[in-house]
Amino acid sequence: MKIYFMGICGTAMGNAALLARAAGHDVLGADTGVYPPMSTVLAAAGIALHEGYDPARLAALAPDLVVIGNAMSRGNPEVEWLLETRALPFTSLPAMLHDHVLAGRRNIVVCGTHGKTTTTALTAFLLRENGRDPGFLIGGVPQDPPTGNHLGAPADPFVIEGDEYDSAFFDKRSKFIHYAPRIAVLNNLEFDHADIFRDLADVRRTFEHLTRIVPRNGAIIANGDDPNLAPVLENIRWCKILRVGTGGNNFVRITDFTETADGSAFTLLWDGAEWARIHWQLPGLYNARNAAMAATAAAIAAAGFSIFDSRFSIGELPLPSAFGVATPSIENRESRIENPALRIPHFFHLASLSRFRGVRRRQETLLATPALTVVEDFGHHPTAIAETLRSFRNRFPVSTLTAVFEPRSNTARTNRLQDDFARALENAHEVFLGPVNRAEKLADDARFDTRQVARQLAAKNVDARAFDTNAALRDALAAATLPSKPAQPRVIIFFSNGSFDGIITDYVREAGFRCPP
Repeated sequence: MKIYFMGICGTAMGNAALLARAAGHDVLGADTGVYPPMSTVLAAAGIALHEGYDPARLAALAPDLVVIGNAMSRGNPEVEWLLETRALPFTSLPAMLHDHVLAGRRNIVVCGTHGKTTTTALTAFLLRENGRDPGFLIGGVPQDPPTGNHLGAPADPFVIEGDEYDSAFFDKRSKFIHYAPRIAVLNNLEFDHADIFRDLADVRRTFEHLTRIVPRNGAIIANGDDPNLAPVLENIRWCKILRVGTGGNNFVRITDFTETADGSAFTLLWDGAEWARIHWQLPGLYNARNAAMAATAAAIAAAGFSIFDSRFSIGELPLPSAFGVATPSIENRESRIENPALRIPHFFHLASLSRFRGVRRRQETLLATPALTVVEDFGHHPTAIAETLRSFRNRFPVSTLTAVFEPRSNTARTNRLQDDFARALENAHEVFLGPVNRAEKLADDARFDTRQVARQLAAKNVDARAFDTNAALRDALAAATLPSKPAQPRVIIFFSNGSFDGIITDYVREAGFRCPP
């Protein structure tokens, strides 16, 4: 089949195009920005790339299917031609993945407001480290595994990042609804994507829709510490649920968490008994939870669900008799307690987590000297920013912690979560606020007010400044943080889900010249 991708150089579209190519399809596509690194990777795979959108060219290419990316909208010349002529079949990216990649696979769909990319990478990494050949599609640039996409062996699971954002301009369902989960991993649930969802209840509703398509021989791996997920889980009767977290109600528990500048460590308990002690480089309890969720999902998938045989009950909501599955008896529950081989998946090894390097732009260290550490993070939600800052306070207790934040996402640009952002940024010693991205597209009374946030932070004894341009921010940051002899070490964390107008690269380059190694 000849498949044409509109917006092919986006991370998700490009990785999906590479999967389709690996599956044997003839793949080509177009974008307005055909540039490295994605263009280089696509061209190396034999995928033809076209600059810009041209209905006449599309008609001449005559693909069997057009995949319309999420960034495409009405007014695009190829979109309008497709709608007017109906000359070619078209679909959304999630629907294409369902039909041509995920069909027939045992899919692990990783969802949640935060941590999806890291948890997806962790799940694929652990399966590979345990001798499996999973397929995977990761919505970022992982360091482990070494690529963001892989078709894998048909008999092994397929791990995919399940975004709750809508699928296309003509399909407003969440992307993850298309992904046919055998295992659904629910990391957390908070309000986000204010351009798509009205409120938290609206977000919760789409997660509930996802749980309804998990089959009875599947499972839901859920953050048992998240109160927003509790209503989603309480009425599920059709599949198993494993809760993961720090609280005593969780089947897989994280205990003894510690964190220093050298890394973090924690213990995983499986139904109260030790599964593994983990030492690794990733920061924060939030990443320990990502690892626990990934390890639980991967271990169950690697076991081929034999872990859910008649001798093993997870103490959750049983399957109703209408499904023809007997509820495990008390005797069965007691017998599995006496059989540690059933209780703990010792066959699934987690020691390789010590080598896991994470995902680019997720707490990625760009510069590390005795005087200055510079970190880039994709954080664009108050909870993620707060957790990252708290973690770095633990790791660098004698350093000045500087947060540099760009209000860029469709939610962060608005004032919907403005007070929450202010509270999150209180965890830094000083804050530099960039201008609101595309501010002119928002009404004054709906826009994130950086100067108001700076005033709120100043009232909490946080040195905070707001800037009209990112260039001015860059210059002020360099002047304030690159003295010849700093009084004490400093950690700077850039928070943005975009380019930050290139100031991160500029700052790191200048800091590299002025700070001794």
